[in-house]
Amino acid sequence: MAELTRRHFIAGATLLFSGPIAQTAQAAPVSRSDMWSTWDSQVVPAGYDAATSNPWGFHPRFLPTRVEANDGLIPGDIHVDAVARYLYHIEEGGTAMRYGVAIARGRLYEAGTYTIRRKAKWPIWTPTANMVRREPERYEQYADGVDGGPNNPLGSRAFYLYVGNRDTYLRIHGTPEPRSIGGRASSGCVRMVMAHIIDLYDSVQTGSTAVLYPAEDSLARS
Repeated sequence: MAELTRRHFIAGATLLFSGPIAQTAQAAPVSRSDMWSTWDSQVVPAGYDAATSNPWGFHPRFLPTRVEANDGLIPGDIHVDAVARYLYHIEEGGTAMRYGVAIARGRLYEAGTYTIRRKAKWPIWTPTANMVRREPERYEQYADGVDGGPNNPLGSRAFYLYVGNRDTYLRIHGTPEPRSIGGRASSGCVRMVMAHIIDLYDSVQTGSTAVLYPAEDSLARS
């Protein structure tokens, strides 16, 4: 009887503990840089050439173009011609890269001299309190912020404009509405095509100056 009991125990133990439990394969978490690369590929056209690619259908003059820079401008700085809707990034050797932009509607555009104190890839967007107060039906639903991604209003990249240490909440940023380039569309910021600001991003250093010149309505009032 004792032997039967031992055999019974051994058999039962074999059934209960048949071997090591296989580890379930866990999907590796997606890194932020992987997400950024995926999103970049979604907003940069296939076969992209900065000087010629224009699936967005805006005027060709807004495509990136290298031009001569005016004398005395500091390499690394940005200048925004709000009337012509051009952004110039000043280069060494007397040249500048010129990009088409959209600027803010009406009096929301704020000309001035700013410092780029921060820059970000695929940033979170949060409407300002003034935006929510001005157009609650449009912005209140986003008061807690919108995660980065191809539909985020700040687009693929953003430069944050400061006066001293004060964040002005003005940005130079990508836009999911590239057909707005050449017009007046935003709530204070300067918009660029996402593929174009991706090209520009690594060339712009924090601490650089961004000069936003007056728009046509400001000049008419002066």
